[in-house]
Amino acid sequence: MDALAEKLRSMKGWIKFIGITSIVGGALYALTIVGILLAWLPIWMGVVLYQAGERADRYIAEKDEKALVEFMGKLNTYFTILGIVILVSIALTVIAVLIAIMVGLSLPHYNFHW
Repeated sequence: MDALAEKLRSMKGWIKFIGITSIVGGALYALTIVGILLAWLPIWMGVVLYQAGERADRYIAEKDEKALVEFMGKLNTYFTILGIVILVSIALTVIAVLIAIMVGLSLPHYNFHW
């Protein structure tokens, strides 16, 4: 278990850092009109990552196995959310490309005179 605690010790700083930057980025994103609708997502993901870092701290300090299970659960939640966001982004990109192709193919049928 010492090897596990060492690995967590080296990871927790980066996990917390990415969590905090995600929260700050989401807060800045909320300052825009469109961003206010979507800012909750990076904030939520940042909070989950920061909580994972806190659970890693607790495991390292107390060797509390419950903290280790919670750490893994938080990472699972984070990567599940990230996976869903990636899938939705891919789907929206494919839809946007198909719309752009359809619009592009329909333009030659119009006789534009500038």
